[in-house]
Amino acid sequence: MSKVSYYTEEGLKKLRKDLNYLKDVERPKASNAIAEARDKGDLSENAEYDAAKEAQGMLELQISKLENTLANARLIDESELDTSKVLVYSSVEVKNQSNGLVMNYKLVAETEADLKAGKISVESPIGKGLLGKKEGEIAEIKVPNGIIRLEINKITRD
Repeated sequence: MSKVSYYTEEGLKKLRKDLNYLKDVERPKASNAIAEARDKGDLSENAEYDAAKEAQGMLELQISKLENTLANARLIDESELDTSKVLVYSSVEVKNQSNGLVMNYKLVAETEADLKAGKISVESPIGKGLLGKKEGEIAEIKVPNGIIRLEINKITRD
């Protein structure tokens, strides 16, 4: 049984776009590579053919995983999110208690995570540590360098 994941409309569009690209662009390329390798003769000693078949297998696996993810994806209405505590798709302003640095994160599904854009996965240590916390609370989060203490300054949905 597959895990249900929640996505924004933007996240679902990206998944569909990625899947369509793999099916419409990459799959025909893989088929052409196999056909070209097959045309070169004896398949039992044709490394190019073996490599093309392996690449096709990996591509089909990627397509299958994306199709499964989309089949179990649920669209979340961000306008109905509770802002009294940190949830998936919450935007959170936190202050690091050790250095005073203020950071903004948006908690998203694992496949939508993009640290450069301030989107962190709810499956990450920081994401897990922030979930369920309310404004004014301090989250103590175990990270590879030790424990960080983040104070929740503000929770919004945007």
